[in-house]
Amino acid sequence: QVQLVESGGGLVQAGVSLRLSCAASRRTLSNYAMGWFRQAPGKEREFVAAISWNGAVTYYADSVKGRFTISRDNAKNTMYLQMNSLKPEDTAVYYCAASQPQPPLAVNTKVSEYDYWGQGTQVTVSL
Repeated sequence: QVQLVESGGGLVQAGVSLRLSCAASRRTLSNYAMGWFRQAPGKEREFVAAISWNGAVTYYADSVKGRFTISRDNAKNTMYLQMNSLKPEDTAVYYCAASQPQPPLAVNTKVSEYDYWGQGTQVTVSL
């Protein structure tokens, strides 16, 4: 069983940056594809970014491309989401997720493709 814990959320003004972290409980996540999703009140959970288990491949939703960067440090069993130029529409609960072992370059963009989820961290962006 993989346990994921997000941190780094908060209340910020538009235009600033935040970095989210996702720490995993297993000794290694080196063969798990991982991703970030978010859910705003009254909306479905949506894909934000994904990264292959070797870190070589990343993929972003159009709404965050150029502003957010996903990365991972397998030695630390941690994934990150650097969020720059935040906008009020980025306000949501952010969740990290991990898939079962995948090919090295696989990235997953659908909720159904992920097996393990964190509890979420709130990001609120005000004007």
